[in-house]
Amino acid sequence: MGLKYRLKEINQKLQINSLVKYATGVLKRVRVQYKILGLVVGVVLLLSSMIVWQMGNILTNNLRDQLDKRAVSIGSDVAARATNELLINNDYAVYELLQNTLKNNQDILYLFVVDPQGNVLAHTFGEAFPKELLKANAVAGTDNYHLTVFRTEVGIVRDVAVPILNGKLGVARVGMNENGLQKAVLQMTWNLLLIALFVSALGIIAAVLLTRVLTQPIRELVALTQRVTKGELDVQGIVHSQDEIGVLTEAFNQMTVSLSQNHREREKLMGALKEKEEMRLQLLEKVMTAQEEERKRISRELHDETSQALTSLMVGIKVLESEASVCAVGDRLQDMRQIVSQTLEEVHHLARELRPSVLDDMGLVPALDRYIREYEMKFEIEIDFNVNGFQEYRVSAAIEVALYRIVQEALTNVAKYAEASTVSVLLDWREDWVLAIVEDNGKGFDLNQAVAQPGQGLGLFGMQERAALLGGTFNIESQNGIGTTVFIKIPVNMNQGQGRKELHV
Repeated sequence: MGLKYRLKEINQKLQINSLVKYATGVLKRVRVQYKILGLVVGVVLLLSSMIVWQMGNILTNNLRDQLDKRAVSIGSDVAARATNELLINNDYAVYELLQNTLKNNQDILYLFVVDPQGNVLAHTFGEAFPKELLKANAVAGTDNYHLTVFRTEVGIVRDVAVPILNGKLGVARVGMNENGLQKAVLQMTWNLLLIALFVSALGIIAAVLLTRVLTQPIRELVALTQRVTKGELDVQGIVHSQDEIGVLTEAFNQMTVSLSQNHREREKLMGALKEKEEMRLQLLEKVMTAQEEERKRISRELHDETSQALTSLMVGIKVLESEASVCAVGDRLQDMRQIVSQTLEEVHHLARELRPSVLDDMGLVPALDRYIREYEMKFEIEIDFNVNGFQEYRVSAAIEVALYRIVQEALTNVAKYAEASTVSVLLDWREDWVLAIVEDNGKGFDLNQAVAQPGQGLGLFGMQERAALLGGTFNIESQNGIGTTVFIKIPVNMNQGQGRKELHV
């Protein structure tokens, strides 16, 4: 029996030692900082919140009871003092009684007296009496008073109705405002919160002082993390133990190695991408600039040379027609004159399409206005054109060209694809940006599907690139059967338009 007892005792000690070692190992992996801080802060905040909430409820209920008692007392006093005056039909004396009572009690919001038929005999509302108050509260014949609470524009009102001479002469109504009550509760709550914050601060300070001694490895890891945040990706932490902090430090070291490698690869890729993007923008800018210059040159040549030649040809044909004696020749020349006239008109139209001279001479608004008028006549689509902010100055030439071409492309797409009956065009120039909106009531389209198709969406891409070159944004919204809206927003330097007056036709 003694040997068995001895073996049992040894086994118990071994089990106890195993449990102690296991508990010690578990404690090494527990986050002491979070455990202490969470316990202290949680207990303090819970107790403080319960105290503040309970005290606030108690104070609110007590103050409301006192406010109701005051309202009943004031209503009873007004009813008693107004009895004699009502018996002799002295409504003015009742009015003075209400005014004096209102002046002597700051919490009173209003006072009024109604007769048994519901007619207002006197009140403190001035000229306009809110008739909805008559139905807000009513007192039964056997009640000494009746209290009701409702919310108004000025806050919560506690309305008391007191019968005058058992209701035979009417009812006195008193409306008490809860603003003073709420201020008192708020002040008390703030005082309690300050006390709770002070106690919480003491508890947190004590917990922080304790955890600073216990969490030195965590502070080292935090310092390393801050260095990584500043860009030092080659830092490594020292593993002090194999607990949770040690495992975290090893993971941190692996992370910094991976981040360093990824950062170097990313820098290389970003450098190459930046170079390609700069080259693309430069190339695109040169292409658009060359395109506009070529259009301007062709437009000038068409105006200066081709138009003059066709005009001279018309004059010569007219002279020949007047001198010819054969009727057939005259008819033929008449046809040729008509053809030349049509050709001249088409040349002028082509010149305006390539580069409208009104855009350079008079500005964006007159150019768009002329283009829209021609567009309406050509496609029979009604356009509502609105302008805001362009009354005095012009934006830069680059912005004028970009907005003109973007709106032109948008309206062209409407005529080709939208099957719309009306279009709205808005130009809005605020202090530092210009907004253009083109909206139609057409059939709309699926934007993702249009962009995904080969060869499609080039016009949209061109409009987007024009806006991007000037630091602007381009957005388009469209759904099948609803219509399409194009938004263009381009930043504007406020000093760029000084001296460039905007002309309107």
